[in-house]
Amino acid sequence: MAEPWLSTVGRLTEFFSTEQIEASARRTKFVQRASKITGKLFLALVTFGRWSTPKTSLAPLAAKAAQVEQPVEGTPEALYQRMNARALAFLQDLLQTAFAKLHTGDTECDEALFAPFARVHIADSTGFGLPDSLQEQFPGAGGSGSKAGAKSQLVWESKRHPFEHFALIPWKVPDNKYVDTVVELARPYSLFLFDLGYVKLAAVAQLAATQADFLSRLNHHTTLLEVSKGRVPPLELARGLGKEARPLLEKTILLGGRARVAARLIAVRLPDAIVNERRRQARRVAKKRGYTPSQAPLTLLAWNLFIPNVPSTGWSPQTVCTAYSLRWQVELVFKSWKSHLHLATFTTTTKHSTLCYLYGRRLLVLLTYALCPTLRAPVWQKQPRERSLLKLVRHFQAGAEQWLQALFQSTLQLTAFLARACAAAERLVMKAERKRRTTAQRLRDSLGPQLDFFEPALALAA
Repeated sequence: MAEPWLSTVGRLTEFFSTEQIEASARRTKFVQRASKITGKLFLALVTFGRWSTPKTSLAPLAAKAAQVEQPVEGTPEALYQRMNARALAFLQDLLQTAFAKLHTGDTECDEALFAPFARVHIADSTGFGLPDSLQEQFPGAGGSGSKAGAKSQLVWESKRHPFEHFALIPWKVPDNKYVDTVVELARPYSLFLFDLGYVKLAAVAQLAATQADFLSRLNHHTTLLEVSKGRVPPLELARGLGKEARPLLEKTILLGGRARVAARLIAVRLPDAIVNERRRQARRVAKKRGYTPSQAPLTLLAWNLFIPNVPSTGWSPQTVCTAYSLRWQVELVFKSWKSHLHLATFTTTTKHSTLCYLYGRRLLVLLTYALCPTLRAPVWQKQPRERSLLKLVRHFQAGAEQWLQALFQSTLQLTAFLARACAAAERLVMKAERKRRTTAQRLRDSLGPQLDFFEPALALAA
């Protein structure tokens, strides 16, 4: 039986073909005449060459160029001179090629999870500072923060685990503005899981009009109308929850005074210790900003508030709470980007060299995460155990030097190297056995007999 990751290995090998890379280098004018630093060598150095040592300078990179199968005796100065606008265009071109070729989403990782939905989109972003030389292209958020900064916007398709959207934008662009781009991915019977920052009435209205579903936390400033006996009076949520003795409340609501998007409100009461900490934090923020918080928002902090438009016949309150906690898996993706793929680690301050390193890291993200979906299914089938994203990235990181060398070997040798790396990953990247169930296991349980859902709800509040 052929291993499911073999097709991805084939696509990776095809991406690294010398002909394709050099064609891109000529198309973007990175290579215009014979040069020691070819397109493939430059690509290898700014991706796998910097992976094992995040703060590698130009001298060690030039030394690595002299260690490949056909050594290139270059200098740090020569490498620096190639880091220009044409080099950036070359890396951006390869980034588009890698995204189109490697993140196709054709592997169903777990048919049981989110079975009613054709696709499950988890949207989130992670930000990081940049050198001041980039403040015109990537302005920061302002205030006392960095003058320059960027956000990496990700839409992760959870059922198949590829990236459906992967963009780099200025830090100052808020998520609730960028969500207009995200919802363009909407198709009938798809599901979107949002963080609070993405909630905007126009966006959720567009999802509902497309026959797509959404699940998010409630923004306390959102206008709510309660659907009751054919009437839609305003819902005074804080007053109602302040008198509520039950640990769980569910209502049919409309979002927005004008948009009137049909949804459900699910409120889960939190323990006193968590509520007190939330309120202390709210008071600290209010004091820093020079105002006193009113009683209404302090009352709402005692609850986790969810707004799905998935009908109750499809998802019970237990399933809603557990499904939303799966959104936090994307935080592990971001952790791997920054801790193991060194997305936000820069040793330069000049514009083009920093951007070359940044886009090299973004390429590294796409290349390594291309193997994640096809490794999830065999790990589950053979143990059954779930695959750890962090362990998988660390596993490939440990072989960064071998990746660099393998790129300059024959196609057959590169394919064999990637196959060995994937076969080893099946044994080494499983989550540790533990008594506490994973989020995915709790979701499977909630889709069957409805079990206790307060554990994931409390995890969200922590």
